Amino acid sequence: MTNPPAPQGPTPRRVALAAAVGATIEWYDFFLYGTAAGLVFDKLYFNGLSGSAATFAAFGTFAVGFLARPIGGLVFGHFGDRVGRKAMLIWTLVIMGAGTALIGLLPSYDDIGVLAPILLVVLRVLQGIGVGGEYGGAVLLAVEFAPAERRGFFGSFAHIGVPGGLFLASGAFAIASRLPDEQFLAWGWRACFLLSIVLLAIGAWIRLSVMETPAFREVQQRKEVSSVPVRELFRRQPRTLLLGMGTRFIEGFTFNLYSVFLLAYAVNTVGVARSTVLNAIMAGAVLGVVMTLVAGALSDRLGRRPVYRVGALAGLVIAFPVAAAVHSGGTVAVSAAFVGGLGLVYGTVYGPLAAFWSELFDTRYRYSALSALYQLSGVVASGLTPLIAAWLVELGDDSLWLVASYNVAVAVLSLGCMALLPETRGRDLTALPEQAERPVGGRHAAAAPATPGDPALRRG
Repeated sequence: MTNPPAPQGPTPRRVALAAAVGATIEWYDFFLYGTAAGLVFDKLYFNGLSGSAATFAAFGTFAVGFLARPIGGLVFGHFGDRVGRKAMLIWTLVIMGAGTALIGLLPSYDDIGVLAPILLVVLRVLQGIGVGGEYGGAVLLAVEFAPAERRGFFGSFAHIGVPGGLFLASGAFAIASRLPDEQFLAWGWRACFLLSIVLLAIGAWIRLSVMETPAFREVQQRKEVSSVPVRELFRRQPRTLLLGMGTRFIEGFTFNLYSVFLLAYAVNTVGVARSTVLNAIMAGAVLGVVMTLVAGALSDRLGRRPVYRVGALAGLVIAFPVAAAVHSGGTVAVSAAFVGGLGLVYGTVYGPLAAFWSELFDTRYRYSALSALYQLSGVVASGLTPLIAAWLVELGDDSLWLVASYNVAVAVLSLGCMALLPETRGRDLTALPEQAERPVGGRHAAAAPATPGDPALRRG
């Protein structure tokens, strides 16, 4: 008796679009908080504090979301490798949307006192858990459906959710900011959060229409599903995981420097109009979407590592010019700084990473690997960036020069980690068990690729 033919799944393009739309909605929810932390929360939830203390407190709750993300990543990564990618993506969307909508309904400090910031932190934790589980599933949905020769391009669709979500969040706030300040603080910002309910329904409908990925179905058919994926990850590929986390630093730092810290710094310290900065962030986000796709496609032709290096080096080179531009307070200079950082640098760095990180790890624990890589490193690389930058500004007498120096250091770290990792373009996602690290003389090293001439370990 022959087995029935495998069901015909959706095309890679349709799956990539589904991953992009779902990820954009989730990141919209998450980035709303970052924008509100820079413009609203210090005034409504931490107004019992004074001056910079309120700003630090608002950025502190922003960082809490990143501390919660590893929890979501590990939990949903575990079940994503055990049960499947699709189911976890539905759950993360619901958790994220509910947490965001409830923030929009949360009374202020003047209404319920200290309970207001406490509940704000709890809801931020929910956001962190939701987006922590989202990342790995969205990336694998696109990457594991894609043909090997176009994995960089289709994988980058999951990554446009970040600049896409930032564009929607900044756009929503830009529209709300046209209200008089009193109305903006009373209800305008809340409307941006409550919009999440509509987006949640759209995202759930899209994700329910997508099948499980071919790579995971193959693992299920071979009965090779890992009982404890994260344990196998740490046992087989710890070095790859740590170096991969290092490559994440410039990406996370760049995004949160521009979209959160410099937003607040330009408006509150330099005195640039709020609408000017939000419009610049929106323009940078649009360019970031384009450059993410372009960089992903280029990585299919040139390799993941060369494209990434161009972006990281660009971030290093413009660090001090950006500081000078923001210091100037000029509309053109400030706008160019935000567009260059969020569009050119961030998009070029981020584009090849969906495919690159996925190709580094075995299917049996790939969801757990991407979640651990992205969320654990994100605590410092992303979540603490606004706090570290604010501290460096305090040390530097309100200037950005120490922040620019930190930018250079982060870029050097990430470039160094990338130099120690192999080129992955062309790897077979279903044949990675033989390529896991093995102890050699007390150290870990990457084993040879499965087939002669495979580009998996070719230096880019």
